[in-house]
Amino acid sequence: MSWFKRNKAPMAVKDEKKGKAPEGLWTKCPACSEVLVTKDIEANLNVCPKCSHHYRISAQQRIELLLDENSFKEFDAGMVSVDFLEFKDSKSYRSRIDAALAKGGSKDAIICGEGTVDGLAVQLAVFDFSFMGGSMGSVVGEKITRAIERGLEKSAPVIVVSASGGARMQESILSLMQMAKTAAALAKMKAKGLPFISILTDPTTGGVTASFAMLGDVNMAEPKALIGFAGPRVIEQTIRQKLPEGFQRAEYLLDHGMVDIIVQRSEMKATLSRLLGMFCRVAA
Repeated sequence: MSWFKRNKAPMAVKDEKKGKAPEGLWTKCPACSEVLVTKDIEANLNVCPKCSHHYRISAQQRIELLLDENSFKEFDAGMVSVDFLEFKDSKSYRSRIDAALAKGGSKDAIICGEGTVDGLAVQLAVFDFSFMGGSMGSVVGEKITRAIERGLEKSAPVIVVSASGGARMQESILSLMQMAKTAAALAKMKAKGLPFISILTDPTTGGVTASFAMLGDVNMAEPKALIGFAGPRVIEQTIRQKLPEGFQRAEYLLDHGMVDIIVQRSEMKATLSRLLGMFCRVAA
């Protein structure tokens, strides 16, 4: 029965790890389902080259996108949230703050400073959605108010880029007070004739939408950005009606007069520069 004898060595099993693509090489677009090379998306300002879906970007990337190179100077970087109320739900507020700080990014949900847009000095505040969903607490409200006050002091335009889940529940009434605080500061800007431009990105919701985010002399938005106060499910249950298609998206708000202009990310700085130029000529 020699013909049943194995004369060859067993076939080598292919190392699956060697044939595996590096992690993060490909990204599937959540809007069009196209599978794209991640580097191609990043090279396109984190916008899908196929359908123009705008991915969320970090606060630092946003600053680099809007301001002239090396012009940004940060203020109030050391401010951190305090657990005034010793609040605890499934976790303590203190542990949530510590977990957000451990990521190594900003020390709260916003970065504020000054810089230039095509040579024009501005005060800029950019939300960091990675820090507790960009939620607004006492630190966020204080930093925005200080940015507005610097604008008043230096007669400079103020720009706020919002990306937020709303007021921070762990600070209760203290976070809600920031809505009135920031709105009052913006009223002084208006009285002095200084421009405030609000840039709404995905998502801008809750108490942020209900206060300064919708008070811009111009409210700009990125395409398809989710913008609203309460969630669609809560609204439907309250009014007992089915909401229209695209409700709370930037395009719907543009059609209904709550957003002034929708701007592609690649055109954001140029559009901002033109608007600021017009405001400054009028003020002069």
